[in-house]
Amino acid sequence: MKDFDKSRSAGYLANHQARLFAQALAERINPMGLAPAQFQCLLELWREDGLTQRDLVQRLDVEQATMANTLKRMERDGLIERRAHAGDARARTIHLTERARDLQGPAQAEAQAVNARATAEMSDEERTAFLDLMTRAVDALRK
Repeated sequence: MKDFDKSRSAGYLANHQARLFAQALAERINPMGLAPAQFQCLLELWREDGLTQRDLVQRLDVEQATMANTLKRMERDGLIERRAHAGDARARTIHLTERARDLQGPAQAEAQAVNARATAEMSDEERTAFLDLMTRAVDALRK
């Protein structure tokens, strides 16, 4: 049987890359009081405030329990507030606080710096191809 070559495994490399990205991002946003999981939620809420927990679970492809814990920490940290849903008495919508809105520019700038560092040795064409291929892999796994 042939040995498993992790350097030729898309799954291994994507997982390793994701961990490295998360570590690099954490180093840059922790001083703002943010964790990478919170940043992911904020990206969605900066784009569309007032989502439900279910919306975030679907958009971020995470488990319900994981999202519940992340949102609990975000509420504790003054990043979000929950409000009654206008059309569903059982649901609550999640809204950004002023603190979270103020963090959008600085936090996104730090994420862009991490992305720039990771792709610094790629040409513009390689960077575009890399991102296109990653997007296709994500889309294929979602099906």
